[in-house]
Amino acid sequence: MQRNRGTRSIDPERKRLHNAVYLSRTCEELDARARSLRETMESCVLCARECRVNRTTGEFGTCRIGPDPVISSYGPHFGEERPLVGSHGSGTIFFAGCNLHCTFCQNYDISQLDQGYTVHPGQLAFVMISLQGRGCHNINLVTPTHQLSGIVAALTLAIPLGFRIPIVYNCGGYESIDVLRLLDGIVDIYMPDMKFGDNASGLRLSGVPDYWDRNREVVREMHRQVGDLVIVKTPDGQEIATRGLVVRHLVLPGGLAGTKEVARFLATEISTRTYLNIMDQYRPCFHAHEIAEIDRPITVNEYAEAVSLARAAGLWRFDGECGKC
Repeated sequence: MQRNRGTRSIDPERKRLHNAVYLSRTCEELDARARSLRETMESCVLCARECRVNRTTGEFGTCRIGPDPVISSYGPHFGEERPLVGSHGSGTIFFAGCNLHCTFCQNYDISQLDQGYTVHPGQLAFVMISLQGRGCHNINLVTPTHQLSGIVAALTLAIPLGFRIPIVYNCGGYESIDVLRLLDGIVDIYMPDMKFGDNASGLRLSGVPDYWDRNREVVREMHRQVGDLVIVKTPDGQEIATRGLVVRHLVLPGGLAGTKEVARFLATEISTRTYLNIMDQYRPCFHAHEIAEIDRPITVNEYAEAVSLARAAGLWRFDGECGKC
């Protein structure tokens, strides 16, 4: 485990701003959710892969992770979306393994090579409390889908110790709707990827045959639970997200990410107020060098075109320099 740098109490103004949704749930409710998620691993359908292996007895599915959480690292992160970062950072916990096998994965050492160490829920609760104590504005769970049982169990242990900052669910967007419903009233901010605007690209580049179909269902359910992103101005002038949906869309070479279809879906079926991060950091990683079309960075013009497509669809809340919030 990383060394704790100490905790400090949260001032009253920050407490007022946090108002995390899970604080309205009883301990009994949260315990029941954690048990349901644990039972789901006995014939695992935690994600849309539906591997149906018994992870509680040591069997492994596509994610390659057992019953307990495996984390790679944690700490305040200042490279996330602006409303998540503020002045103290997003309290980011990177979980090892993944239910997708993206050929171009930017974090392949964690998600595909499974670099990390196993923790029990009590240790994970300690991590969450320590990040809150360092002033982080939220807990940012990176690739949490396949480790939800231990995460919710950790939450039940952290709340009696004073944990209260928002939970960010930062995922690849290939989720189980039934499992997402178990998270209703627990997650404050959903931050899914929308990687592709068609199923064919999802199969070829991420190894799943129905990414686009599932992804749209997932984003609809997430938006139903939390709505558009709510950003609150703090007394010192910071703008901090407290609840809602953030969508990430990584621009790929040659338009392979299907930006036009993604933008149209968000604008017409979700909300024109959807907060969208159109990401420009693609570079060939992992197995991308084996596929000619993605064996290069994107161009300035490709990124500009993606932003133009999102604007043309009616979207206007962007992260970064491509638009205004």
